[in-house]
Amino acid sequence: MGGYTIGVLPQFLQTKEIAHPSLDELHIVDSMHERRALMYERSEGIIMLPGGFGTLEEFFEMLTWAQLGLHQKPIGILNAFGYFDALINMFDTMETEGFITPKHRKIFVVEKEADALLQAMDGFISPPVKKWIQKEEQL
Repeated sequence: MGGYTIGVLPQFLQTKEIAHPSLDELHIVDSMHERRALMYERSEGIIMLPGGFGTLEEFFEMLTWAQLGLHQKPIGILNAFGYFDALINMFDTMETEGFITPKHRKIFVVEKEADALLQAMDGFISPPVKKWIQKEEQL
């Protein structure tokens, strides 16, 4: 499996993090906001890998943009070894409790294996969202 890797690192993190030495491209930007904007602009889709707070923050921004209809790029969660099981259960609870619609629950895909996730995302387009909140009968 090949690929082209692009790193986007805020300047202030250069001293705290080491950029991966095998990147095909590395962009140094001024801020986290500029980092996320460039990552979005350069991406064909969004994949969340197991990680920490920053990973969740970046994923939720892209997920929220899709929910608001700002993009229809494929979004995937690599749930390796069940890492995101609790989060996926929370999404199910959010739908059950009416905080997200069934349509919103379908704006991302989840797989446990990388190959399966890439296959599920290939050709996937998030369902179009005309309104974020609608009356029950209009869903």
